[in-house]
Amino acid sequence: MDINPVAFTIFNIDIMWYGILIAAGVIIGTLLALKESRRIGFRDEDLIDLLIIAIPAAVIGARLYYVIFQFEYYKDDLSQIFNIRGGGLAIHGGIIAAVIAGIIYCKIKKVNFWQLADIVAPSLILGQAIGRWGNFINQEAYGRVTNLPWGIMVNGVKVHPTFLYESMWNIVVFFFLIWYRRKSIRKDGEVFILYGILYSIGRFFVEGLRTDSLMLGDLRVAQVISIIIIVVLSGVMVIRRKK
Repeated sequence: MDINPVAFTIFNIDIMWYGILIAAGVIIGTLLALKESRRIGFRDEDLIDLLIIAIPAAVIGARLYYVIFQFEYYKDDLSQIFNIRGGGLAIHGGIIAAVIAGIIYCKIKKVNFWQLADIVAPSLILGQAIGRWGNFINQEAYGRVTNLPWGIMVNGVKVHPTFLYESMWNIVVFFFLIWYRRKSIRKDGEVFILYGILYSIGRFFVEGLRTDSLMLGDLRVAQVISIIIIVVLSGVMVIRRKK
């Protein structure tokens, strides 16, 4: 299945579907977060200021993470490190960078980090669900050979549509987080913590089907990071509940 990754051209500049989908995820996620911040009486200014800082940080972190584990590919032509339009963004790197930026911002502005994290968590997972379709268009992040009826053709071979598996899982997590966020018994931060745990569970299993995983020796980096996130955030949730 061949799909042109270029959506259209303006002034001799190719506008890629990958970038359009990422932008759509950011816009939809921002509108969703603004709606929630107004519902609970959180200041729009604080949310927007955070997004202005966290979104660029996420893009840089996602690219840096990818380049670090694929440096053999980039070492002979370092200029390609900046060519993000063709793909090569690692979600884990983006999440880590955005969280660090958010913690620093909240410390400086004296804003409740956990409350703010709960506001943006559903937006994050929904944006990831949308962005995964950029992998489909770029013909990347697909899985092993399969005979299942929903397999997709890549280079003449039927393979697992792992982008679709992850996108569907993310949508399920999105609706769960929206439901859980309305529960009165939860503590601030639990929506974000559950986002990290549930996304990582899905990512661990989907990653096992992929053929283009970032590797650290014989280990799939995304699976290792997913396990770490699940263990750490589960521990944080238990400790905060006990307190």
